[in-house]
Amino acid sequence: MNSKEFSLTIENIVKEKKISHMDAVIWYCEQNNLDPSQVSSLISKSLKEKIQVEASNLNMLKIPKCGVLPI
Repeated sequence: MNSKEFSLTIENIVKEKKISHMDAVIWYCEQNNLDPSQVSSLISKSLKEKIQVEASNLNMLKIPKCGVLPI
């Protein structure tokens, strides 16, 4: 599996199960008996950015939320 196929699989899991991208990667790993570190090379740049935004919104990263306007 290449990174494009992996990203599409994760996107389908996100839509189907209505979970976050982080949770979808973990769910995929659990279902396929993989360690999350084994799929790190398959995570595309766009998927990594989506995971980073989710983690930032959950205060899991110490990255300032610059560029995000309050609503």
